[in-house]
Amino acid sequence: RPRYNAAPSQELLVIWQNHNTGERSLDLIKWGLIPHWCNDPKGGRKPINAKAEGVARVPMFRDAYAERRCIVPVDGFFVWRAIKGARAKQHYAIAMKDGSPFGLAGLWESWRNPNTGEWERTFAIITMPSNTLVAQIHDRMPAILEPASYERWLGLEPDPRDLLITYPPEPMTDRKSTRLNSS
Repeated sequence: RPRYNAAPSQELLVIWQNHNTGERSLDLIKWGLIPHWCNDPKGGRKPINAKAEGVARVPMFRDAYAERRCIVPVDGFFVWRAIKGARAKQHYAIAMKDGSPFGLAGLWESWRNPNTGEWERTFAIITMPSNTLVAQIHDRMPAILEPASYERWLGLEPDPRDLLITYPPEPMTDRKSTRLNSS
């Protein structure tokens, strides 16, 4: 079912590749990464983002970065700006000016719940320092992949770090949003 926005712990459509078979799939995967080695029956802390600067080194993400990268297709994302003197934050919707969809760099994992034996696939989105458009609102943004890099990002290369760029602001637009958390 279409929805205006998605939230952590929800299942989102994600493009991933099985490196054993080479098969690519578009599947619903739960947002909030649980590393394959986690023994906590509740899945531990389930980070939704991974900073590009440490994704190859941080134990929580390094195996997935080397072997299980994915693409999260979206038509926009939200960022929040703190309002001075207020508890509330202003929501901004960020999208491409032409309305086209784009792919966010992500990591996926398969985790086996030690209590039930059930397998659960989860993911996190990689973030970067913001471009000049988003930096007016927040200091970080999702890593947006160039379409020409999708093949390499999903491939077997263990460290395609050069694909993690701060996306240029020119093709993007922002607008204040009042529809966050609406269907």
